[in-house]
Amino acid sequence: MIKKRFMVLTEEFLKNSPNMCEYMTPSLNTRQDLMITEIPMLGKEAATKAIDEWGLPRSKITHLIFCTTSGIDMPSADIRLIKLLGLSPSVNRLMMYQQGCSGGGMVLRLAKDIAENNKGSRVLVVCSETMASIFCGPSENHVDLLVGQALFGDGAAAIIVGSDPDSETERPLFEIVSANQTFIPNTEMAIRLQMREEGLILHLDKETPDIISENIQNVLTKAVSPHGLSDWNSLFWVVHPGGRRILDNLELKLNLNKHKLRASRHVLSEYGNMTSACALFVIDEMRRKSLEDGKSTTGEGLDWGVLIGRFLDSKSIGKMMFDEIEVTIRTE
Repeated sequence: MIKKRFMVLTEEFLKNSPNMCEYMTPSLNTRQDLMITEIPMLGKEAATKAIDEWGLPRSKITHLIFCTTSGIDMPSADIRLIKLLGLSPSVNRLMMYQQGCSGGGMVLRLAKDIAENNKGSRVLVVCSETMASIFCGPSENHVDLLVGQALFGDGAAAIIVGSDPDSETERPLFEIVSANQTFIPNTEMAIRLQMREEGLILHLDKETPDIISENIQNVLTKAVSPHGLSDWNSLFWVVHPGGRRILDNLELKLNLNKHKLRASRHVLSEYGNMTSACALFVIDEMRRKSLEDGKSTTGEGLDWGVLIGRFLDSKSIGKMMFDEIEVTIRTE
């Protein structure tokens, strides 16, 4: 159950922008103007916290991956973020737009590849999202839009990824062991987001949770079997909290112990579905609670785990051993 969410939209803003409060009324310019400003600012807040905890100078950051499904502009949000953070203009950048819920896993997969192929690199990963793109007045003829507005929330998260950490100055939290990406064919209609003059129009198929649960076991097996893993309850789970029914179905299908999806349920309850930022929120909640409970690893005392994300355009389940459409992770 979602108890609360956070939004950059305010009552004052909506009073001054009545076109955003009506169903299917042209309002793209209003939304764009808001998101172009707010998305980099949200990203700055998350990135600043991540850098401060990391503890090394910002000059050590060599790469930036910025992911959002909220707004498109040039100069892009990554340029704006570099200026807000005071990073070097020579930082190598990758801007990712419109990746939806799969973005959180995807950015970690890409960061892993960059870090492993550029010795000494440190990749700042930032996911920043707002539901201002889909917010609008209700319509009883568009129920999936109502579901989306009850489900999604705003949020930003950041993490720093590198290889060969300096044991004297850095404290790794997780190790990304492997990363894979899989989509389920012929499921393009399960989740769709279409940019229109009225904003980002969301279409959700009510069968989406069933599509995921029916395919999850096969996808997971292919991801973890090369590592000699087969007992689902011996792993920790970082699952994108796409919705309560999705989590319930996965728990039932894989016969998981009730506490296995605690971190994902907590994030969904406290923040809603923040699309690409969710995976990083779940990772942070897991390591926070593991530390609080005195566990021996950041993964609830376990050495191996998986991260499962989700695509928007063609239902996908990812594997990564730490992140991306479905990931398998190992703790340090």
